[in-house]
Amino acid sequence: MSTEILERPEQKDADTGPEMFHYVRKDKIAESAVMGTYVIALCGETFPVTKAAKPGSPVCPKCKEIYDSWGE
Repeated sequence: MSTEILERPEQKDADTGPEMFHYVRKDKIAESAVMGTYVIALCGETFPVTKAAKPGSPVCPKCKEIYDSWGE
């Protein structure tokens, strides 16, 4: 049996802070939440889904800009 400590690097988005929510592909959210896989947001940020956004939660400005540009 090994007593080694495995370190996991913290990944935070320096531009938007840890409390910003990002736009990601809907079909990948559940998979990430259950399996711990990483998702890629529209802005390029990569992270595992750990929380669900609630109405009024702050949204990443880069993700919002990209998402809004698709409707034009």
